[in-house]
Amino acid sequence: MVEIGYKLGSEKYPPLELVHNAKRAEDAGFDFAMISDHYHPWINKEGNSPFVWGTLGGISQATESIPVATGVTCPTFRIHPAIIAQAAATAASMLPGRFMLGVGSGENLNEHILGDEWPPTPTRIDMLAEAVDIIRTLWNGGNGLQDYDGCYYTVENAKVYTKPEELPPIYIAAEGEMASELAGTSGDGLIAQSPEENITKKFNESGGEGKPCYGEAAVCWAEDDNEAKRTAYKYWPIKANTVQLNGDLSTPSHFEQLGGIINEDILAEQMVCSSDPQDHIDEIKSYVDAGFDHVCIQHVGKDQPGFIEFCEREILPEFRD
Repeated sequence: MVEIGYKLGSEKYPPLELVHNAKRAEDAGFDFAMISDHYHPWINKEGNSPFVWGTLGGISQATESIPVATGVTCPTFRIHPAIIAQAAATAASMLPGRFMLGVGSGENLNEHILGDEWPPTPTRIDMLAEAVDIIRTLWNGGNGLQDYDGCYYTVENAKVYTKPEELPPIYIAAEGEMASELAGTSGDGLIAQSPEENITKKFNESGGEGKPCYGEAAVCWAEDDNEAKRTAYKYWPIKANTVQLNGDLSTPSHFEQLGGIINEDILAEQMVCSSDPQDHIDEIKSYVDAGFDHVCIQHVGKDQPGFIEFCEREILPEFRD
């Protein structure tokens, strides 16, 4: 049976509200939660982007049982992978047995801020592979200090002292063949944002068979369909973009300018904008049909309490025994 998750969109909410929404999702019966890790929001109207590692500390104290994953952290540019190893180990210590580290190759929007050159996709995937290797090296290093001399990163005399009894799994995000292969060979699971069978197929062929597959479904719910379309267009025009564009644009203003060339109806063809529970249920099932056993729902609007109640009443029962 598929597990249904709730997405905590850091771009839209300050940290304490994210903490409250995590608790609401737990109480409503969601199976897990994922939280985005951004430096900038996608567009200025979203208006937030708190530091995810601080927010996770609050979530650890406000919730009791819901598993939480970063969805996803980029461990390659603005934060060195050795620091991510420490941060994730701390989060896992505060969320014992229920923290998962989701990592990806990142977006220029967040990662260019220190002046780093934004390399092509193959280079970013190689950097991600090395970063995952560093994180595992530091986690599994025992009592000794660790050195690492890679193509992209150097670690000298490093040791992560505070670690959980159970190390968290590392799930790797993929939108193409190279990242899907890396997720299969080096990850404990897959994260993807579209219900494409070629992603799960490549993941399984590369060693991912039997590992968890997490899909992220961006939807917009409101009391009527027109309001859902207006809200989606206001806060989530990025859905109409290609993966390449979303990865390469560097500022929220660029995303806003690009959103100006579409309208509400065009966007509604790309994502579910509906008050009808069946439309949301069918969207989840499209991920299941593509081979995902975990589906995380992101409501792109501001009324998260209303959406959580809607899911508790109309959506989650559909996927329970």
